Amino acid sequence: MSKQILIVDDDEKIAKLIEIYMLNEGFTVHRTGNGLQALEMVEELPIDLIILDVMMPGLDGISVCLKIRETLTTPILMLSAKDGDMDKITGLMTGADDYMVKPFNPLELVARVKSLLRRSSYSNQPPQQASDHLITLGSLHIDKETHIASVDGRPVKLTPIEFSILYLLASHPGRVFGSEEIFELIWKDKYFESNNSVTVHISRLRDKLEKEMDGEKLIRTVWGVGYKIEG
Repeated sequence: MSKQILIVDDDEKIAKLIEIYMLNEGFTVHRTGNGLQALEMVEELPIDLIILDVMMPGLDGISVCLKIRETLTTPILMLSAKDGDMDKITGLMTGADDYMVKPFNPLELVARVKSLLRRSSYSNQPPQQASDHLITLGSLHIDKETHIASVDGRPVKLTPIEFSILYLLASHPGRVFGSEEIFELIWKDKYFESNNSVTVHISRLRDKLEKEMDGEKLIRTVWGVGYKIEG
């Protein structure tokens, strides 16, 4: 069964362009230019990925993203006509997995959609030998096969990218990973200067883990070098 993509953009020309490229990749496509309708569609349809415009009349993309993240970890790729660092950080902090600035290269959009779908697909795969893929760090358990992290049996609601970063650090205890290395290993793309994606995702990941682990700080910053998890 083909993956189902929801395009949320009130710009008819851009939405249609994205739809054409998604259909050419064999995806099933749903479209809306209304934030409230997008929330209804996410509840009613088995959406695999959302392409979400930031600037929309009524309920904007930031509000839609925040609402979706209350219950779902469905991959979200945000689009915006703004290209400032703060705009990108705001989009990522609300729970988006990736961010692109308009105008964009449709082929790059397709590549990023496929990358997000590959990462999220782990959660749909049944575990085969879960014990071989389980990392335990105190009360935290990380299962690569089910793509679930839990604290004392309580699942921690992580996006696919957040889980991938956590698993990368936890599977190499004590090793320091720089932002550039993390980006290229997780996003499967070339790191570019002034890219805040890693910093923002690690900040969100830390907040979620510390909330569930009674303030315990799992991810350490090695200033000027990168991030690590102690064994």
